[in-house]
Amino acid sequence: MSLKDNKTIGYILAISAAIIFSSKAIFVKLAYGFNADTLSVLVLRMGFALPVYLAIHFYRSKKDDKLKISKRDWIIMVLMGIIGYYLSSYFDFLGLQYITANLERLLLFIYPTFTTILAALILKQKITSRKWLAIVVCYIGIVVSFYQNNSANENTHLWLGVSLVILSAITYSFYLIGSDQLIPKYGATRFTTYIMIVSCIVVILHFFAQIPENFFNMKWQVYIIGLTLAILCTVLPTYMVGEAIKRLGASTTSILSSAGPVSVIFLSYFVLAESVTVYHIIGTVIVIIGISLIK
Repeated sequence: MSLKDNKTIGYILAISAAIIFSSKAIFVKLAYGFNADTLSVLVLRMGFALPVYLAIHFYRSKKDDKLKISKRDWIIMVLMGIIGYYLSSYFDFLGLQYITANLERLLLFIYPTFTTILAALILKQKITSRKWLAIVVCYIGIVVSFYQNNSANENTHLWLGVSLVILSAITYSFYLIGSDQLIPKYGATRFTTYIMIVSCIVVILHFFAQIPENFFNMKWQVYIIGLTLAILCTVLPTYMVGEAIKRLGASTTSILSSAGPVSVIFLSYFVLAESVTVYHIIGTVIVIIGISLIK
């Protein structure tokens, strides 16, 4: 396969993963509509996904053993599984209780700006003037999107939801930084599998430490939504993103994820009947422009 074809596959994987992964917010909001709680939805997602990740691990175990993982990299992977996926998902699901799927995806989409800042702090990578401009443009877009929400004061818990989703974006940025360092060493599939197994186990431990009272008495639709979240919105996009990063790098993959917020604008309108204002559209366009400047 030529280099050009390899990059084309990377583009397709990155854009497709962004659209599929972004639909997660829609399914979570649907589950909340059936009175499901955050922890129940999260454990259904990760609980159904864990057997798939374990099966992939055992299937590839002989091939993966060719390159041993150092103790340092194991520690990094475990921390990334806890911070980059468990905490990130938990904050995200909590935030979705208070804000729309449309606004959640837009807020979560600014993670490349956090990735840039964290890379400068942790990896000592210089932030160029172009990247600073990109960060400023992104936050202008967020302010524009917030304008009507803030003025109308439709949700008294708006800022709590916003804060939780921003925390989700920050913690996910740690995952991206680590993935850019470790995927070239161990491969996208192996790296993703280990990270997600750690994350699934931590979520399940959290569940057993705090079992929701109505977990076994929820409506059947919630369990179907949990299975859909696991396979369609978790397993598939995690491997697709890993392969995209392998072919294009974390920065380019992040830029291509701009397809996510755009797709959610339409999905939230048609599936959840959420209002989409001109401020949302303009703000989303401004944020996408800002992200595209980060190269």
